[in-house]
Amino acid sequence: MEPEQGLPEAGPEYVLHLYITGATPNSTQAVRNLKDICERYLSGRVELQIIDIHQQPELARQERIVAAPTLVKKQPGLLRFLVGDLSDRRRVLALLGVAPDPHDPYIYD
Repeated sequence: MEPEQGLPEAGPEYVLHLYITGATPNSTQAVRNLKDICERYLSGRVELQIIDIHQQPELARQERIVAAPTLVKKQPGLLRFLVGDLSDRRRVLALLGVAPDPHDPYIYD
C-alpha cells in the first residue's frame, strides 16, 4: 500500500509586488510601511516581492511601472496599483480589501 498523499500546499492568498528605486527615503519608507502592514494584517497569507527598478528594469517595463515606489496587488481579485510611500494606511488597506484594525496606532481619523 502506498503512503497517503497530502493535499497540495495552498499558495498565498495575497501576492504583492513593490517596485522601488534603490534606498531612497520614499522607497525605504514604502518598504517599512508595507512590511508592517503585511505583518499586522496578512501574516502567513502573503507573498511579497520587492523589486528595485534600477537592478531589474525589465520587470518594471513588463508591468508598465512609471513611478516608484509602486505597490502592485496581483492577488486576490483585480490587479491594482498604488503609488507613493504607502504611509496612508487606510488607502493601502482599501487596496488590499482589508478592514482597518481599530487598535492600529497608524490609522488616523
